[in-house]
Amino acid sequence: MPDIWWKADPQDLHRLADRVSSVYVERSHLDRDENAVVIINKQQTVRVPAAMVAVMLLGPGTRVTHGAIRLLADSGTAICWVGEQGVRMYAAGLGPSRGAGLLQRQAWLVTRPKQRLAVARAMYGQRFPGEDVSGLTMQQLRGREGARVRKIYRTQSQRTGVPWNGRIYKPGDPHAAGDDLNRLLSAANAALYGICHAVITGLGASPGLGFVHTGSALSFVLDIADLYKADYTIPLAFDLAADGLTDERDARLGLRDHIARDKLLNRIIEDVKTLLTPDGTDIDDAEAHLLWDEHLGTVPGGTDWSAEDTHIAVIGPEIDESGPAR
Repeated sequence: MPDIWWKADPQDLHRLADRVSSVYVERSHLDRDENAVVIINKQQTVRVPAAMVAVMLLGPGTRVTHGAIRLLADSGTAICWVGEQGVRMYAAGLGPSRGAGLLQRQAWLVTRPKQRLAVARAMYGQRFPGEDVSGLTMQQLRGREGARVRKIYRTQSQRTGVPWNGRIYKPGDPHAAGDDLNRLLSAANAALYGICHAVITGLGASPGLGFVHTGSALSFVLDIADLYKADYTIPLAFDLAADGLTDERDARLGLRDHIARDKLLNRIIEDVKTLLTPDGTDIDDAEAHLLWDEHLGTVPGGTDWSAEDTHIAVIGPEIDESGPAR
């Protein structure tokens, strides 16, 4: 059954204005009917105007036709193939009409040390409510964060009675090392990364342009996920361990339920907006179809700038759509 998780505030981001931010679908068939995506399952049929959707999240058991994908792409709708309730991100595609304003803003911030430090401080500031971090260096921020996380682990251990012997994590194979609690933490964190990845990609930002983390294709995903571990994955792992639930699936489903309960996706949208567009910074998508010029700044796209025709087309034979493909 399709489930609309949240609606966009008109002030969120220009590309999301007046749209439903996300439609999540699982165990359903998606097809196209004129300018609407039709979602069909055994319980109901739902028509969704494609132009009103910012991100279509396709969960397990979903089948989609080429016509539906084409309509969503033409409407500038992001399409993400995800796990249950958005947990884990497998693949994504962006419609050609989606602007690059947010991505350009992110790249501008990340490539300027002063602005990058300001965003990093804002991230740490969300984790230290009531504290002034405006004058702290990155080294000081990392030290304060390390002490905070150690305190959180101790507090959760005392709350649940589950012994805590330190975080053990093996890069590339997070479930191969550590005790049951460490494996639950790794599984829950992996699920959280998938959720953040889906949201970041759906908004048109880059998962790889991080402010605190760097060098990974998921650096910004790690940045954003760190904002929520203290509230979600750490308490969840301790609760599951206390109940004797130690399978990776327990952590994934537990986090999924917390997401639906607290509308976490809406919170992630708000946080990404606040970090990349502080103080209502304008994201100009009017230049989505312009070409860069070193002298003029930008020039119109869709214009033949050559003195002669250089268009090349490769076209296959016509297909008889009335019969099987040959």
